[in-house]
Amino acid sequence: MKDRLAELKDRLAEARLGGGQKRIEKQHEKGKLTARERVHFLLDKGSFEEIGAFVKHRCTDFGMEKQRIPGDGVVTGYGTIDGRLVYVFAQDFTVFGGSLSETHAEKICKIMDMAMKNGAPVIGLNDSGGARIQEGVRSLGGYADIFYRNVMASGVVPQISAIMGPCAGGAVYSPAMTDFTVMVENTSYMFVTGPNVVKTVTNEEVTAEELGGASAHSTKSGVTHVTAANDIDCIAKIRQLLSYMPQNCEDKPAKLPYEPGDELRPKLRDIVPENANQPYDIRDVVNGIVDEASFFEIHPHYADNIVVGFARLGGRSIGIVGNQPMSLAGVLDVESSKKGARFVRFCDCFNIPLLVLVDVPGFLPGTDQEWNGIIVNGAKLLYAFSEATVPRITLITRKAYGGAYDVMNSKHIGADMNFAWPSAEIAVMGAKGASEIIFRREIMAADDPEAMLKEKEEEYQRKFAHPYRAASRGFVDEVIDPVDSRRKLIKAFAMLENKVAVLPKKKHGNIPL
Repeated sequence: MKDRLAELKDRLAEARLGGGQKRIEKQHEKGKLTARERVHFLLDKGSFEEIGAFVKHRCTDFGMEKQRIPGDGVVTGYGTIDGRLVYVFAQDFTVFGGSLSETHAEKICKIMDMAMKNGAPVIGLNDSGGARIQEGVRSLGGYADIFYRNVMASGVVPQISAIMGPCAGGAVYSPAMTDFTVMVENTSYMFVTGPNVVKTVTNEEVTAEELGGASAHSTKSGVTHVTAANDIDCIAKIRQLLSYMPQNCEDKPAKLPYEPGDELRPKLRDIVPENANQPYDIRDVVNGIVDEASFFEIHPHYADNIVVGFARLGGRSIGIVGNQPMSLAGVLDVESSKKGARFVRFCDCFNIPLLVLVDVPGFLPGTDQEWNGIIVNGAKLLYAFSEATVPRITLITRKAYGGAYDVMNSKHIGADMNFAWPSAEIAVMGAKGASEIIFRREIMAADDPEAMLKEKEEEYQRKFAHPYRAASRGFVDEVIDPVDSRRKLIKAFAMLENKVAVLPKKKHGNIPL
């Protein structure tokens, strides 16, 4: 019996050693943790239970039968984060470069299946050189098996991907289908075709970092939602991100203990400038409303004319979407519409209420926007809001012009409660443009056209550049003092806590992709 136990311990040590001490040291030299170290820091202490530690690949070609390492390049299992069950896989770059084989894929698929059956999030720590070439189509089939499960799990359980090393070729499509992607700066990259192929096909000289590094994907493509300085920072951000989410689509986000106190916020009254053309930072409004230090921004460096992220309000987890006057005056364009739509749909999938802060002068005009599909992309945001059944509250801080007013969670597309500050302007367009159209003949016939235009602008502003006309029609539920915003929103979300909305029976809608 003792011999048997000793043999088992030796095998377990061999499995946990993975690629050997030298390869582990090489991983550390690159500024990266090993797969097991990542799992150790990600999960609560002592909670990890490994599945498939002794699995080995089945390939016998190209001398592979002599290189069978237990675990086959991926650590899989389950554990807890802040006491909540999660499933995790961590690719091990020290074993065959973390390349995906048939059995490697089977291990990942196994825990994804378990996650769906048991209603718990899946976290993938990606660090792989791609498909294992020696296995040919079997490794490619393994990727497809994973992709299929990503789709099946979508909207069922939260899926988070961390890119902590290379992720290239077909491997990139799994993180792309998960809910959130976190990339580590300087040590990770993602691309479908690498720099050498790009050079051959297009003659472009580009480095891996320039082509698919964390900076490129967080600012240009929007592929990554959050960036991290190093592996530890990446793991900390995953843990924080997960804290805003429920376990699955049938669950609700955990509500933290909260004692109501003085909910008035005098600073909110001074944020919006008197000059309607002067910008301000919508994040100041967010931070003035939500619980202290609770705002976690998503896509902070991409499409920065709209701000999205998670926060807590009175202990409740909420999703926030807000126009950003500091960038392009807060207009909606192709990228911001896509960014907002994806975030709204995630929140709706997992029962996270939405707070929408509106200061939008319209959609960005120009040939670039029209030719790149502002119509269909703006429709994505409109569709996402219209489809969402979670509690939805809108607060109009300043401008709400044209079709963008409709799109940004107006009453007309199903918002539950709509508030406005006294500084709100709800109209088809700005006073100057509207006056030039409505009073064109009078202005042209006047002795002093400029003075007449100014007079008509003031007339239009008196009639439309305020929220009370919309409030008189019930399109705005209440015009509130900015100081009272937090208190009003806490009470409104509490009132909507048990909201039930049933969509028409259908297989699924056809969002304008």
